[in-house]
Amino acid sequence: MEGRRVVTVSALQFACSDDVSTNVDKAERLVRNAQKKGANIVLIQELFEGYYFCQAQREEFFRRAKPSKGHPTILRMQKLAKELGIVIPVSFFEEENNAHYNSIVVIDADGENLGLYRKSHIPDGPGYQEKFYFNPGDTGFKVFETKFAKIGVAICWDQWFPEAARAMVLQGAEILFYPTAIGSEPQDQGLDSREHWKRVMQGHAGANLVPLVASNRIGKEIITTEHGNSEITFYGNSFIAGPTGEIVAAANDKDEDILIAEFDLDMIKSKRHSWGVFRDRRPDLYKVLLTLDGSQPSL
Repeated sequence: MEGRRVVTVSALQFACSDDVSTNVDKAERLVRNAQKKGANIVLIQELFEGYYFCQAQREEFFRRAKPSKGHPTILRMQKLAKELGIVIPVSFFEEENNAHYNSIVVIDADGENLGLYRKSHIPDGPGYQEKFYFNPGDTGFKVFETKFAKIGVAICWDQWFPEAARAMVLQGAEILFYPTAIGSEPQDQGLDSREHWKRVMQGHAGANLVPLVASNRIGKEIITTEHGNSEITFYGNSFIAGPTGEIVAAANDKDEDILIAEFDLDMIKSKRHSWGVFRDRRPDLYKVLLTLDGSQPSL
């Protein structure tokens, strides 16, 4: 009888200050606690080194960006991953010459940096003015072969696009990970997207028959903008979904948390293959997805 490939995943949820060392210390503490709970892969939320600065368009915030090579937080997480024998995706604000990206590196359980993904879909709206800071990612959707699983990692706004999830699973991703920063909408205090947010990603899990891990921050963050203060209350609700979209672990909207879930990847693989959604795909009919306006491209 073949051995089972069982992996335990974790999503962290915490409030950020605007001090890098404080946040990275907190992230390390929670990563260590997740590993003690049995986690093999631990997801930290998006841009966890500080406040979500994209509420404002401020020139000085570009100073927060650093190249991936020699990045102090990445180096620290490499050391931590190797010590604990776990996989850690690390979100950061990347500077590459005159380009800037919302990026993530995946650190394997031996501390090796497996490579870089740059956020593909860049939002632009009140409170989430990322187009001021980030170039559209140029890496394409990627899969990282870690010690424990082949994983796909995308970032926040990417999670609203079914094409991104499908592209990663087509490349062999066995689990999807989404670090996130989402909360209230400064222009409309009555708008609460949390249930919509969860349902969309549950759909990705169910449509692709893979587990999915989403890590979001909590807390109120106030940023001075060119038009006064902007305020977002991040709503947490970090969760882990199983391969039919079912939520197997969930956090609330205000408390620091460490979510844990275990999955048998070989059993899920068998169910994914037998369900037939990948067998019955018709890529020849999907060319319309390559257009913006839905027009049928010429054959």
